Amino acid sequence: MRILIAGAGKVGRALTDELSSEGHDITLVDMDSRVLEDAVGMYDVITLQGNSASKAVLEEAGIQNMDLLIAATNADEVNLLSVITAKALNPDIHTIARIRNPEYVDQARSMRNVFALSLVINPELQAAQEIARLLKYPGFLKRETFAKARVEIVELKVVKGSKLNKVQLKNLSSVTRSQVLVVAALRDGKAIMPDGNFVIKEDDRLFVTGSPAQLHEMLIHIGIINMPVNHVIMAGGGRISYYLAEELHRSHIATSIIELDPRKCRSLAEALPYSTIIQGDVSDRKTLDSEDIGDYDAVVSLTGMDELNIVTSLYAHMHNVPNIVTKLGRGNDGDLVENMPIGSIICPKELCTMHIVRYVRAMQTKEGAALSVHRIADGKIEAIEFVADNDTRHLGEKLKNIRTRKNVLIVSISHGTKAEIANGESVFNAGDTVVVITNKESKLNQLNDIFEDSLS
Repeated sequence: MRILIAGAGKVGRALTDELSSEGHDITLVDMDSRVLEDAVGMYDVITLQGNSASKAVLEEAGIQNMDLLIAATNADEVNLLSVITAKALNPDIHTIARIRNPEYVDQARSMRNVFALSLVINPELQAAQEIARLLKYPGFLKRETFAKARVEIVELKVVKGSKLNKVQLKNLSSVTRSQVLVVAALRDGKAIMPDGNFVIKEDDRLFVTGSPAQLHEMLIHIGIINMPVNHVIMAGGGRISYYLAEELHRSHIATSIIELDPRKCRSLAEALPYSTIIQGDVSDRKTLDSEDIGDYDAVVSLTGMDELNIVTSLYAHMHNVPNIVTKLGRGNDGDLVENMPIGSIICPKELCTMHIVRYVRAMQTKEGAALSVHRIADGKIEAIEFVADNDTRHLGEKLKNIRTRKNVLIVSISHGTKAEIANGESVFNAGDTVVVITNKESKLNQLNDIFEDSLS
């Protein structure tokens, strides 16, 4: 596909990396010649210096021949004008715009046709919704949902004294007393797709799939019983904190926000009358001590500095806060943060990037295309959701009789409203939802790509 990316910031660069690696023809437009020079040195892309909202610049970039425009500059107004202009020059183009200002978000979504928008992306809102989901249902580091929330893949860490330690996977059900499946593990930074002989060890990060009810049963039987979250304190008063306070208020969860800038404090107090706004410096230990941070059910570190977020979360861990969430703008640095007790890690850039990648993949192949793609195990493993159709191979055959490609595993099948963990006796038919996992190197655009006989 021919894709024009407007804006070479964090999201634009992440998209360039992801989409160019998948073989798309990328043209990158930005006002800053230095970031474009860096991009040319790293990726096989065409670059153009200029304002993406300009008709002349878009024409020079070849907008008439593009399949997709992704407007991800730092200015919402520029993104909207870029989309409107592109659509006027190429009525068949798909358009995605990043809209971050809370004043514009609802407007852009309700007026998508007016703005010629195929998709609206808001990284901060996405991050807030993800954090709210983790806090409403505590117990896991991350949760990914599939099949209309009937199936989840969750992440948990095997801590010292865990009942999972030294358990062989083929004996897992005797410990968890639930129908769940470990689909991947991270050990010493290496991603593993384990078989039944795999033995769980302390410090492993496990990725487990099952229905929400079965995963909850697993938590109970392995002794992880977290109390409901009633009061959350956030470090930093940016957009994510604003959106998160709104999300949690709808769930009747109390919120407090610590922010250094007095003007931001006043603005937040006006916009969030149900939240407690505290003017203070989270980098100062006295501020956290004065708020009795250990009395909160959850601490969410959301400042604009990764280092400060990590330190704040470590301090919360020292005070035995049961639920901790840490925002990392640069993403999960794998080995660097893997063994730090900083709770769940959220990266708005990665959430936004993968949302757009899912859209692009769906554009490529309408029939049998992936409904959703989620990265797990620090991005080393993909969990992909498909719907089987009449052209799907092996309909009605038992899985034990089907050979899949190397490093591809069918993990769940949903028949209407009923979901099951896949086993040798399982079958899928047209209309069923199938979730598979694979390593990042195996590109699966449609369900038939998972079968070994698709290679012949």
